[in-house]
Amino acid sequence: MPPHTDEHTGARIARTRKVRRLTQRELADLSHVSYSTLTKVEQGALPASPSVIGALARAMSVPVTELTGQPYLEELRQDQLDGLINPIREALNIYDLGPDPDVIPRPVEELEAHAEKLCAMVRATNIKQVAADLPGLIHEATTTAHTAPADRNWRLLASTYRTAYDVTTKLGFPDLCTVALDRMDWAAQRASDPALSGMRQYLRALAYLRASDYRTGKRLVRLGMATLDQAEPGRVTDVLTGQLHLGAAVLAGRDKDKDTAEGHLSEAERIANRTGPAEKVHWLSFGPTNVGVHRVSVLAELDLYPEAVHSAQEITVPDGWPPSRLAHHHADVARAQMWTGHTDSAFKSLLKARKLAPQQTRYHPTVRETYAGLEAAKRRMPDTFSNYGTWLGR
Repeated sequence: MPPHTDEHTGARIARTRKVRRLTQRELADLSHVSYSTLTKVEQGALPASPSVIGALARAMSVPVTELTGQPYLEELRQDQLDGLINPIREALNIYDLGPDPDVIPRPVEELEAHAEKLCAMVRATNIKQVAADLPGLIHEATTTAHTAPADRNWRLLASTYRTAYDVTTKLGFPDLCTVALDRMDWAAQRASDPALSGMRQYLRALAYLRASDYRTGKRLVRLGMATLDQAEPGRVTDVLTGQLHLGAAVLAGRDKDKDTAEGHLSEAERIANRTGPAEKVHWLSFGPTNVGVHRVSVLAELDLYPEAVHSAQEITVPDGWPPSRLAHHHADVARAQMWTGHTDSAFKSLLKARKLAPQQTRYHPTVRETYAGLEAAKRRMPDTFSNYGTWLGR
């Protein structure tokens, strides 16, 4: 986020609205966002929820990231992460060039172990190290797959593309995460692996959720379910199916469709009770705990903030649960606590998210909007609150 005091989401919304030559009343009517909410958001007096940002972005025909300000280039430079993005982009672009004569890949067993290590590091939120290691691994895996086009090698390559999606998503590069998903599908088809293809549709649906295109996201969930019908029955397929239901629940929640969201949560819970904890199956963190944290997220998307806070209090997170997922949960809880007036608790939740996953939390737009809401009430916030804002780049 550029270090200017007027560069908050509301200011970007106002600037885009003026470029579109719309009055506040006209934009409110087009987006079905209340006039009162829009004026307060533009003034910086009220944080913008993801659904409000999405509605305004659709009404003005701009990407959501234009309103949220992603990617946050100044912070990326400060963290020396900006220079790691282009090598990933270049590695994704050589997918169809065949084996590279200048690359001598390690044995496939070593490459698979490296790919698994990077997946684990993403869950541990060591994004910077993953981003640095990933391009070289993609180059090796690409040469291996083209030299010996076995299913196993194509699955390896698909795994590296999935990690590229994870990294670019967390750092706020939606265009590049879309490329990574396309490459993942390309490799999954060559591996003849419907499970990988189904997971790709799940990840793609999440990309459309972030872009506030809920209709397309729901279609992708249905396509993912149909793809998994071709997969071999078993725990892996159950986990992927359950995760698709969780993604569908959040999509329905963001679209304010409570009944559909609850139906998907119930189905995911039924599957999770059968699979038990399955955090390492394709590194999706699926299981009863993940169903619980998704329920909190869905309630927040439905603007049922008191219920979200209450639901969060009923969750017992097991030791060793993936820090990336837990930090995301704390960000959701902070948002619900902020909207219910529990400002001290909300800030404590933001601090927990930062401690667990500093790189991920710093680049999370919901964290920034929650902080903006707390900033409006900072006369009641502790002294450390301003330090957190400096860390975010506000």
